Amino acid sequence: MVVAEEIGIPSWDLYELSIPFTVFGKPQPDLSDHWYDLRLCASGEQAVGDGDFGLALRTPYGLEGLAGADTVIVTSVPDACVEEGEPLPQGLTDALSAAHAGGARMVSLCTGAFALAEAGLLDGRRATAHWMHTAQLAARYPKVTVDDSVLYVDEGDVLTSAGLTAGIDLCLHLVRRDLGAHVANQLARRMVVPAHRPGGQAQFIDLSVPETDDAGLGPVLEWARAHLDRPLTVDDLARRAAMSPRTFYRRLHAVTGTTPLQWLLNQRLARAQGLLESTDLPVEKVGELSGLGTANNLRHHFLKQVGVSPGDYRRSFFSRRPGPALSGGATSSAAG
Repeated sequence: MVVAEEIGIPSWDLYELSIPFTVFGKPQPDLSDHWYDLRLCASGEQAVGDGDFGLALRTPYGLEGLAGADTVIVTSVPDACVEEGEPLPQGLTDALSAAHAGGARMVSLCTGAFALAEAGLLDGRRATAHWMHTAQLAARYPKVTVDDSVLYVDEGDVLTSAGLTAGIDLCLHLVRRDLGAHVANQLARRMVVPAHRPGGQAQFIDLSVPETDDAGLGPVLEWARAHLDRPLTVDDLARRAAMSPRTFYRRLHAVTGTTPLQWLLNQRLARAQGLLESTDLPVEKVGELSGLGTANNLRHHFLKQVGVSPGDYRRSFFSRRPGPALSGGATSSAAG
């Protein structure tokens, strides 16, 4: 396992750093006679941590420790490399390229995908990262086919995962590949996590669109959000904005990066997500109030856009917090 230390690892990313230690670091002799020999390799001063919290993790292994490794795991890279475009250490990308050329299986957790991409190891491949950073990954590395809907991608000798807990999904997948489903399932039970989670990271993406300061669009978009249970059309919204449908399309696309129909669908799905998270309304009522219509239509769009059924989504995210104002109807529990 390797981290880029020179720029600093924020405490948030220590979570990803701990995942490989939890999965691979402790032998499980009752599950398998063979286990992993895990070592932490760091560039720079071989000290990893967050000075703000007085925490440091020291390792005797530098980048030379990657030589001969069967698997190399790159955890999250520093925020400055992702958000500000600060270059990764050249020694790190060179070491990753050399490890792959030597036959190592390359794995990234969360934004570690930026390191693999910088080393050219994701060119022509499908990959993922935390959904908050997939757009940056795709823009910076156009040769990479970025998929923001999945928890992890297995390309054989190169594997990438989405953010945070998705790293557990990928690490358990590696155990399943290496040691079989029984070992992976038993290890998951010991970690008190699902051996396999339904759906992908699409279910965690915020589908709502940021507020716009476009004076012509803002009021009509706010009105549309308040009336999603109505059969709205693009012509209705354009007329309310006092624009032609073509002008409305162009203005909305410029502000949101999406089409009016997709914007409406995203708002309806976001409304349905909110209802599933905060109420026990049956899926038929959720479909009606969100403007998605029948329960079957709700399920169709949920599976296509979110990656799980409404019932699975509710089981994952339901909490009895105050929900949005509803129009009519008693409540009852129902799975989708």
